[in-house]
Amino acid sequence: MHSAPRALCPHVEWAVAGVLGARLSLDWIRQPASPGTWRAELSWQADSGTASKLASALRGWHLLRFEVTAEPSANAEGERYSSTPDLGIFHAVTGLHGDILIPEDRLRAALARARRGEADLEAEVAKLLGKPWDDELEPFRYAGEGAPVRWLHQVV
Repeated sequence: MHSAPRALCPHVEWAVAGVLGARLSLDWIRQPASPGTWRAELSWQADSGTASKLASALRGWHLLRFEVTAEPSANAEGERYSSTPDLGIFHAVTGLHGDILIPEDRLRAALARARRGEADLEAEVAKLLGKPWDDELEPFRYAGEGAPVRWLHQVV
């Protein structure tokens, strides 16, 4: 969790605990990139598909900034979810080395919009890669310098 208002922190813990099926208490620290908000990180292990359940459980709170990543396994591709209050949620499939894998139909749709003059191809590709979410979340990722870094991920 990159940033959450203090009053939302217990609700985030309950939502994550509900998905993971275990009690938990996150170590919340102040988020200097957004005064008045808090950040926390958690490593977890669960079955494939849990990342989408976590992202779904967290996406309803407009003031929350978060990322959930699931490492690829022998049974499933990896996933990355990013969410910000302004942009909403972004989902990408990731490969073995963390690269974003863009489905063919999404690339074809972006090309078609660009050909019709409805969109700029570079901007469309940037969206497919999650660049607007990365740009907005980057200050929140680094604002916790000195804090222990534990990325949200899945290891099966």
